[in-house]
Amino acid sequence: MNFCSQCGNPVTLRIPPGDNLPRHICVECATIHYQNPKIVVGAVAAWGDRVLLCRRAIEPRHGYWTLPAGFMENGESTADAAARETLEEACARIEIDALFSVLSIPHISQVHMLYRGRLIEQSFAPGEESLEVALFAEADIPWDQLAFRTISRTLKLYFEDRRKGRFEIHGGEVIPPP
Repeated sequence: MNFCSQCGNPVTLRIPPGDNLPRHICVECATIHYQNPKIVVGAVAAWGDRVLLCRRAIEPRHGYWTLPAGFMENGESTADAAARETLEEACARIEIDALFSVLSIPHISQVHMLYRGRLIEQSFAPGEESLEVALFAEADIPWDQLAFRTISRTLKLYFEDRRKGRFEIHGGEVIPPP
């Protein structure tokens, strides 16, 4: 960041009083510009024993499979964001059941929140960010073609919980590959 979004003057990187991290601070109006992690929200949308996956039409990981998910927008709840992303990426309407996984990814400053949901009807199609959309049983998931480790981890936990007959909320951290 080079300039203040409040007044347009230059910013400097320093630790403000009462803080412990360097922040961009405007040299003119003293506005402190905090930069915080981005929240990515999505859903494990189920139809019977299958889950909905989207093959990405955008970078990063163009052509790889993922759960419908994306960046949360201002003014919406995390559950609403999960339903919106499913509609945008898979043209599918879902009913949200419950929060399922919260995975922190500190090295890219993101938090991924995935909900469990149910397709309202077996109707879906690729949205603008998807090449194709399909329902997959656990045995048919293209595990080596999943776009992100958070998606792989969430799907494995989902199928484990389903076998146990009870769903939990899972948390954790994804560290960069060696």
